[in-house]
Amino acid sequence: MISFVGAVARESMTGLRLLRRQVSRDTRLRRAGFYASLGLTLLVALFPFYVMLATSLTPDDAIYVNDPGLVPQALTLSQYTVLFSSETFAFTSYFFNSAIVATVTATFSLFVGVIGAYSFTRLDYPGNTVVRRGVVVVYMLSAITVVVPLFQLIARLGLVDTRLSLFITYTVSTLPLTLYMLWNYFESLPVAIEEAAMLDGYSRVETIFRVVVPLSLPVLVATFLFAFKIAWNEYIFASVFLKSQAKLTLPIGIEQMNANFSNVWGQIMAASFLTTLPIIVMFLYLEKYMVEGLTAGAVEG
Repeated sequence: MISFVGAVARESMTGLRLLRRQVSRDTRLRRAGFYASLGLTLLVALFPFYVMLATSLTPDDAIYVNDPGLVPQALTLSQYTVLFSSETFAFTSYFFNSAIVATVTATFSLFVGVIGAYSFTRLDYPGNTVVRRGVVVVYMLSAITVVVPLFQLIARLGLVDTRLSLFITYTVSTLPLTLYMLWNYFESLPVAIEEAAMLDGYSRVETIFRVVVPLSLPVLVATFLFAFKIAWNEYIFASVFLKSQAKLTLPIGIEQMNANFSNVWGQIMAASFLTTLPIIVMFLYLEKYMVEGLTAGAVEG
């Protein structure tokens, strides 16, 4: 009997060791698969930016060789020097135009979004559900589907070739996303906090801006960044509504450089890199709020 128990115990220990080895092997395989997938994702995501930066730092005679390498043999800032000193390509003006349009659009969209999203979640009025569903439908529409009616509206108002036309159309593009992210977050906020503020004598508007807005800082930052990014990178509306060179934004300016000049890939890459830089800097600086805001805005209460 004792020998039988001993045999069973030995077999159990052997089986346990084999199980541990299998689990350890599976864990290593999962880790290897995870890191391989992560590396491949980073390669696909970051390689275009590397090529853009490397090309912008490469002299012209090295860009147009038959067999260019991935690592530049010589580095130069001449592409950036030509970009900022060029009289035919007003990069500084385009950058300034994009910054103004994106900042004003994101700020206005955020302000309207706060008011609208709060009304969706806290006020009961006829058509509330219809408006909310309409916002989702508009959010799913592509910009090209509304460019014709918007152009007709802008033309009737006499706003073609003005920044105001971009403010209006960019707000139309960013407001559905702003409303959607904010109302999902506002639904998760306890109503009791707002009721306590109103008992202390706050009005509805004071409650929004003194209680709800401070509590919603992460999602407000994330929403602002998304609205800013959409307006900063927008191409279709700007190409339709703007005509004057002095009012062009960066995407249109870079496209015109490519169309009007030949063998300027170094300058195009330099302009493209500088165009992506503000978004990267803003994301890295506000990454904490960005992650918190995305998580909060994606969860309904």
